[in-house]
Amino acid sequence: MELLTIVPVAGLASIIVAIYLYFYVKKQESGSPKMREIADAIKIGANAYLKRQYKTLAIFVGVMSIILAIFLNINVALAYLLGSASSALAGFFGMASALKTNVRTANAAKKGLNNAFPIAFYGGAVMGLSIVGLALIGISVLYYIYGDLNVILGFSFGASALALFAKAGGGIYTKTADIGADLVGKVELGIPEDDPRNPAVIADNVGDNVGDVAGMGSDLIDSYIASIVAAMILGTVAYGATGAMLPLLLGALGIIASIVGMFFVKVKGNNPGAALNRGTFSTCFIFAALALALVYFLGINLNVFYATLAGLVAGIVIGITTDFFTSIDRGPVKKTAESAKTGAAITILSGFSYGIISAVPPIIGISVATIVAWSFAGVFGIAISAVGMLSVVGMIISADAYGPIVDNSRGIAEQAKLGKAVLDITDKLDAAGNTAKAVTKGFAIGAAALTVLALFAAYAEIVDIKILDLMNPYVIVGVFIGAMMPPVLSALLILSVGKNAFRMVEEVRRQFKETKGLVQGKAKPDYARCVDIAAKGALKELMLPSILSIAVTIAVGLTLGKYALGGYLGGSIFTGIIFALFMANAGGTWDNAKKYIESGKFGGKGSEAHKAAVVGDTVGDPFKDTAGPSINTLITVMSLTASMFAPLIVAYALMV
Repeated sequence: MELLTIVPVAGLASIIVAIYLYFYVKKQESGSPKMREIADAIKIGANAYLKRQYKTLAIFVGVMSIILAIFLNINVALAYLLGSASSALAGFFGMASALKTNVRTANAAKKGLNNAFPIAFYGGAVMGLSIVGLALIGISVLYYIYGDLNVILGFSFGASALALFAKAGGGIYTKTADIGADLVGKVELGIPEDDPRNPAVIADNVGDNVGDVAGMGSDLIDSYIASIVAAMILGTVAYGATGAMLPLLLGALGIIASIVGMFFVKVKGNNPGAALNRGTFSTCFIFAALALALVYFLGINLNVFYATLAGLVAGIVIGITTDFFTSIDRGPVKKTAESAKTGAAITILSGFSYGIISAVPPIIGISVATIVAWSFAGVFGIAISAVGMLSVVGMIISADAYGPIVDNSRGIAEQAKLGKAVLDITDKLDAAGNTAKAVTKGFAIGAAALTVLALFAAYAEIVDIKILDLMNPYVIVGVFIGAMMPPVLSALLILSVGKNAFRMVEEVRRQFKETKGLVQGKAKPDYARCVDIAAKGALKELMLPSILSIAVTIAVGLTLGKYALGGYLGGSIFTGIIFALFMANAGGTWDNAKKYIESGKFGGKGSEAHKAAVVGDTVGDPFKDTAGPSINTLITVMSLTASMFAPLIVAYALMV
């Protein structure tokens, strides 16, 4: 246990570095009074939404903790509360940093790309390092106090359940505002994306923070914690106490690798995307070397290291694939942009098709990693491969949070009228940010795939399932119901975006019609009204899909039995991963196809091709930022729910 002290120390070091970077960003100049006014409006809207969201979720968390205390035990309930709080804090820290960084990045862009880029990246790194620090401290402290993996399972369940709410709500909010702003502003009136005349522009900027920063932060901390917990459960079976410690120690080494890897994130030439990739690959190589040394030091079979490496390589494969299909300078994006010359229909069909094709290499990578990991170290190998993939999550989240920060900075630059030279720089930063966000989403989905496979094995271990017989009708029914869940959740979330975006479009049209002088820029729009529409709609719509993931899982287990529930988890994994990859990458392709045209290709801004690309982007928005990223959290919550409530299912199920 003495070796475990490294873990909370590494977690604390991660938080200390995050605090240092936060103050580094804070001391940078925030620009003109107009820039600060815009940034303050974004900050007020984002904080107001997050406060309302957490108040709403506090009711659910309170009720669930009482249920856990009654039906399981008080320690699990307390761990659940701590996990929920960690997820909420992860989102809050990330958003607080992003809200400080956006205006400072825009101001630094006046002096050039090399000045703006490090501010944006370090602002994102605050969230990346905060998340891994909080997660490792929480898990290691609970393990030290209780020594009970069921209690730590409660911690993971709390983080995952809150993450699903946060990602669903933030995704609905951000795409409501984005679609409303684009459809009326760009398509109908032909005004720029972040034009201050657009009533939905502040809501759109707020959405970047509550969806892509706070929501994504909560999302990735849940996968990170779940992978470690699953590996600890299976590691105890395989190697005893040493097997339980190994995932935690690998997490600590991942923090060290991420901090060192950040020194490699420097722009060379004029390519911020290459700098982000360099940091990610450097972090992976550093972690691999440290992991090899750790396994050798602990005297564990080197096969465990090879399994860890398999997950890490699969993560790199997913990142490269996502970069290829969503990067603005690659074939799929260029061809999708070119198809926009024929109208919106072909644009949508092109992006849709590339999205489906993009799922092939990651699925092959995940499959190979699964077989390799299992061949080397059995089911524990699969679990430890997920830890290997997620070990560098500090760097991955830093790159992800960079995306919405530069998106916001671009909006501030346009609204404050900083000029074409600054906008060109922020556009380059934003294009790299779009690809970074897409890579992160792909990485998170791949990590979730390996994590839920490990959780599936943990569930089988807990309920003593040796084999699932597909000739058993209850197992088949479970597979069908599980396979149905990701598409149903996606549909509910996209319908929620559609309903809320309809209200937003109507409001933006109303303001342009009724507010005299608004189109000419002589009157100020009512930003607050649009912010309120996005917030109310998101909070109203997020509950049903999130609660279904828990309720249906328990219902299947109690009515159809443990074997059916095993089939249910398997079905959810199969369709969930494919849907998530397809939607995340299709959305990224449409988004950068639009930006490729906006760079002056195929007629540039205001052309018919541009209007078609904007329509494609509005279809892709809820794909990549609402439904797609929520699926990996959904399947994690479903798997954790099955393991958490396994004792009740075994005791009270109507079927064996």
